[in-house]
Amino acid sequence: MSKKKSLLYALVVMLLWGTLFPMVKLGYGPYGISSTGDILFFAGVRFTVCGALISLYALITDRDSYKAVLPSLVPILLSGLFAIILHYAFTYSALKLTDSSKTAILKQIGALFYVCFSSLFFKDDKLTVKKLIGALLGFVGVVAINARTDGIRFNMGDVLIIAASFCTVFSNVISKKVFASVKPITSTGISQLFGGIILLIVGKTMGGSMTFAWNPSAFIMIYICLASIISYCFWFTVVKSGELSKLFIIKFAEPVFACVFGALLLGENIFRVQYLVAFLLIAGGIYISNK
Repeated sequence: MSKKKSLLYALVVMLLWGTLFPMVKLGYGPYGISSTGDILFFAGVRFTVCGALISLYALITDRDSYKAVLPSLVPILLSGLFAIILHYAFTYSALKLTDSSKTAILKQIGALFYVCFSSLFFKDDKLTVKKLIGALLGFVGVVAINARTDGIRFNMGDVLIIAASFCTVFSNVISKKVFASVKPITSTGISQLFGGIILLIVGKTMGGSMTFAWNPSAFIMIYICLASIISYCFWFTVVKSGELSKLFIIKFAEPVFACVFGALLLGENIFRVQYLVAFLLIAGGIYISNK
């Protein structure tokens, strides 16, 4: 895959992921999501459907790709643990406590950590001056989004999102190693199906449920599932051949899209000085690291 095509795929993924924050939050009302059990059950439905569809597609189009799954099954399931179970348990719970636009920005802290210590995971993914500058600009942007006149404050929702961001890093590191022997789409389908089923069980055990009907609100779930399938397949296809540190810096575009769609769909106020400063810093970090 060419660098331009890789960058385009990654930016499309950031746009789709950016829309998912407000869309998930928008779905809480019509689907009757209120408790933690409901949230986990909702996440479980999403990823069980996505994982089943991706796995079925991989089985139909490339049945032989499953031959390499068994030797790599443990890391594939570990990827599902971090990418789906822990990541979305933290993220969906945090969305009840903080704005979706702020959530998307805080999720980049784990990416900053990886950029600075990428060589510990992959010897050929070395830290460069451009990457370091991009990471520092992104970090300052994260701090700016939490700036207030009386200082920088973090609530419990923010802590959960930061934990989710590190789960993203661990899952991507594991997945990139798995992709040496297993095709990205096959691995993605299995890990999402595994994660979705576990979330369904845990959510149901906690008394979770959701209301679903074939009315206009059904398009929320349909969009969430389609956007998840397309974005994750695109992302892991790019991860297989790209440098994770550069891709994580491109990930700073995600909060830009999340803020825009948070304003359009939820009426969140993004016209704040600290949001503008954060956008400019993040955009600068992406440009410098990929120039």
